[in-house]
Amino acid sequence: MLPGREPIGRATGLARLGPTGRATGLSRVMGTRVAWTGVGDGEFFCPGCGGDRNYQRLTGRRRFTFLGVPVLPRGETGPVVECAACRHHYALDVLDHPTTVRFSAMLRDAVHTVALAVLAASGTRTRTSLSVAASAVRSAGFDDCTEDQLNALVEALAADTGRVLGEPCGAGLAIELHEALDPLAPHLAPTGREAILLQGARIALADGPYTPAERDVLSTVGAALMICADDVTRLLATARTPS
Repeated sequence: MLPGREPIGRATGLARLGPTGRATGLSRVMGTRVAWTGVGDGEFFCPGCGGDRNYQRLTGRRRFTFLGVPVLPRGETGPVVECAACRHHYALDVLDHPTTVRFSAMLRDAVHTVALAVLAASGTRTRTSLSVAASAVRSAGFDDCTEDQLNALVEALAADTGRVLGEPCGAGLAIELHEALDPLAPHLAPTGREAILLQGARIALADGPYTPAERDVLSTVGAALMICADDVTRLLATARTPS
């Protein structure tokens, strides 16, 4: 039972309220009561509170009451998710939304993966492109990311997979991008999805015009972020390197 939890079972009157807004005599005599049972708990993003909160998952049984005493079963209800802070009940699909902490980690990993993919596709990895990539990754949450670290990761990635740097986006790299971006995309506003694509575009443009391999990678990024092909083309055409 959660701390401060009201007694199990909540009565709901069967009759309408009277003219004064108070329950009529019938509703004080007959009603329904739900007995809730906890079946799990955890942390979730509460839409009511607007932040991460603890929750309890509940299932309930309805009972018809007479004079406040449960007398007849009326079936099951729920399951629901109850916020430990605001006590509101939500459908189970509320758990599909990542917590703030989880969302931040997903965003950070997505930007890091896109940066590595674009650098691997460029083939040259100039100091300018590494600097732009490191700045984007640090802004996403990897505060200690350096240009040398990114360069070493791209070299290790190429050695591990046998990928030829500068070649079009292969199946392995496409899978890595989709694994990082697919879970994140539904929780981003359109401007947020575009921002990630534009970050990748600026990394690619840092050392000159797009190469065919860079365009291929950025098209894969756009598809994983649920950006239509026409919008991807438009965004890549309007992207600019940071001043």
